[in-house]
Amino acid sequence: MKITEAAATLGAEICQSEFDDTELTGAYTSDLLSDVMAHAKDGGALITIQAHKNTVAVSSLVNISVIIICNSRPLPDDMLEAAKDEGIAVIRTKENQFTVSGKLWEMFKTASS
Repeated sequence: MKITEAAATLGAEICQSEFDDTELTGAYTSDLLSDVMAHAKDGGALITIQAHKNTVAVSSLVNISVIIICNSRPLPDDMLEAAKDEGIAVIRTKENQFTVSGKLWEMFKTASS
C-alpha cells in the first residue's frame, strides 16, 4: 500500500505533499520519540499526536516514510518545512491513534492476503 492509498483509505488530509509515494512497510504507534527511535521500522508510518519539528527529526533518523498526526492536531509551519526538506509525508486525521492503528493493520492484513 502506498502513502496516498493509506491517506485516502483513512480519509486523512495530506498536509505535506512533497514526498515519494512509496510502498509502506508497516506502521508504528507511539508518542514517545525515544521509543520510536528504538522500535520503528524503515519505510513505515508513524502514528502519533506529536506534531512538532522533533517528530520529523526522529522520523528521518529511522527512515519513516509518513507521519500520521491524529486528533486533528494543529501542525506548525516549521514541522511541515522540516518534513518537506526530508521528503517525509505528513498526513492528518481527526481519528485517534487506536482507530488509525486498527485501520492500518486491517489494510496491511488485506494487502498481504
